[in-house]
Amino acid sequence: MRRLVRGGLCLLLCGCATMSTQQEVQLGQQESADIAKQLPIIQDADVNRYVNTLGDSIAKLSDNRNLEWHFFVVNSKEVNAFAVPGGYIYVNRGLIEDADKMDELAGVLGHEIGHVIHRHTVKLMQKEQGANVGLAVGCILTNVCKDPATGAAINVAGSAIFAKFSREDEQQADESAVTYVTRAGIDPHGLPEMFQKMMSQQQSNPSAVENWFADHPSDQSRIQDTQRLIDKIDPTVLKGLTQDSQAFHDFQNRLKGLPRS
Repeated sequence: MRRLVRGGLCLLLCGCATMSTQQEVQLGQQESADIAKQLPIIQDADVNRYVNTLGDSIAKLSDNRNLEWHFFVVNSKEVNAFAVPGGYIYVNRGLIEDADKMDELAGVLGHEIGHVIHRHTVKLMQKEQGANVGLAVGCILTNVCKDPATGAAINVAGSAIFAKFSREDEQQADESAVTYVTRAGIDPHGLPEMFQKMMSQQQSNPSAVENWFADHPSDQSRIQDTQRLIDKIDPTVLKGLTQDSQAFHDFQNRLKGLPRS
C-alpha cells in the first residue's frame, strides 16, 4: 500500500482540476512500470499477441480519446482482472484458463475497458484525496516521486487500490461491456456466463475466486441486469456474433503450457 501523502500534496490533490487525458496516460505508464516490477507478467510473444489483438478489437471501437491500449496476462492462478488509467488492462491466467469460450474472456476485457473509458479509476483517485493511490496522481502533477523519501512503492497483488468502485461504476462497466463486445462482433452472453461461473465457483472452491469477488462485487441481480441488456439486442444481430474461435483455444493451450509462477 502506498504511503500517505504529505499534507501539502493532499491539499493539491483535493483541489486539483479534472485530470487531462495526457496526465491520465502518464499516470497509467507509471503505474504499469510499477506493476511490472511487482507482478509476474507473462512475456510469451504468442500469448501477448492474442490478448492484445482481442483487447484492441473491443477497445478501439469504443474509445473516442484514441488511447494506446495495452493488455497483459499476469502469471497468477487466481481468477481476476483489473484496469489502470490510460488504457492498461491486466487479466490473470487463472481467469483465462477457466474460460470455456472466447466470448467469456472478451466480456471481462470489455468490462475492464469500460472502467478505463468512463475514468472510474481516475475518479476514485481524486475521491481518495491523496491517500493510497493519490500519491501516483501527485507524481504526475508535482514530480514528488523524484524525492526518494516519498517513493511510490505499491502493492497490487490483489489490485486492491483499483478495486473500490461503486455499484454504479460496476453497473456502468457491465453495460458498456455488452455494448463494446457486441460492436466488436462478439456475443455478449459471455459476460453473464462468466459471472455465473464465478458465483458457482464461490460455492465449490471459494479460495480460487476470492480476489475476483473482493474486486468485483457480484450477485444474481447483476447477472440478471446484464442479461436484460442482452435481451434488448435484435435476435438477428445476436445470431451473427462470434462466441468462440480456434484461435482462442490455441492461445489458451499455449498459456496452459507455460511455467507457473
